[in-house]
Amino acid sequence: MRACVVHGAKDLRVEAYDPGVPGPDEIAVAVSLGGICGSDLHYYHRGAVGDFQLREPMVLGHEVVGRVASLGPGADGPAVGTPVAIHPATPCDSCRECAEDHRNVCAHSRYLGSAARTPHVQGGFARRIVVPAAQVRALPAGLSPRRAVLAEPLSVALHAVRRAGDVAGKRVLVTGAGPIGLLVVAILRHAGAAEIIVSDLLEQPLELATRVGATTTVRADRPDEQERAQDADIAIEASGAPAGLRTCVERVRRSGTLVLLGLLPPGEIGFLGNTVVTREITVRGSFRFDADFDEALSLLADGLDVEPVITHTFPLAEAAEAFDLAGDRTRASKVLLDLDSE
Repeated sequence: MRACVVHGAKDLRVEAYDPGVPGPDEIAVAVSLGGICGSDLHYYHRGAVGDFQLREPMVLGHEVVGRVASLGPGADGPAVGTPVAIHPATPCDSCRECAEDHRNVCAHSRYLGSAARTPHVQGGFARRIVVPAAQVRALPAGLSPRRAVLAEPLSVALHAVRRAGDVAGKRVLVTGAGPIGLLVVAILRHAGAAEIIVSDLLEQPLELATRVGATTTVRADRPDEQERAQDADIAIEASGAPAGLRTCVERVRRSGTLVLLGLLPPGEIGFLGNTVVTREITVRGSFRFDADFDEALSLLADGLDVEPVITHTFPLAEAAEAFDLAGDRTRASKVLLDLDSE
């Protein structure tokens, strides 16, 4: 069996990988599709995500679907052959955050394809992986693996929109039209936002934003278009760029709400604190998700229109080419790896 393994910055290899056999309460999954995420790209390009540095080779990927291959002793899960999606997080379930239903910010959580811990948590871009049974979800009837592979990033978007509060009838600004920003737009449309303004530097992502529900698009590098984004009730920063954060602070209305979703560069950045104070802007962070994963699967099964987000699919053998394209936002949005091609 083979896997997509990152050894360091710009050192991505498709190589032999032995996931072992499932132990007690574990399930082996034959992975069919995986979506390349921004964090995967950071590990590929920089050898790190924020403060999480690669210290050993690591299988990438946390947006994966497949079929149950085998169950370990005592595992309670779907039968062998069942199409499944994998929730990538394993919180500790014993800390204060877990007890207070904030499992997504558990400091002891393990996450597929993450270098936050050493040994690293190996990811899902492998022909077969072994995960705790509690992370495995049978796909709803009629949901294709191609749509289901978006469950993880859609969960991130769903959680962020929930952090914004009631969006029905509201004017919402989204900065950044990458895959997560596009899925935020799809959720906003589903939740009844009256206006959805999307800002980005590139035309291709803005075209995709219109296809998934944006009512207005704005080129972030064109000052003459900025008034279109003025006085938003809610602003969701999905670009991870300091300029995007500044736009949100400047364009959200007085007493409005700002949700920080995109991970900003490590270290301190400039922040318009006085504007937040004098306008009484509510600022909320949004990190990953928890039970939102199950709702995301249901939304996908019910036909939520997210198809435009997926733009390319590559066989596992061409993982390096897939990663290079996924980092080119002028040509691609969500890029998938087809592991059934192995």
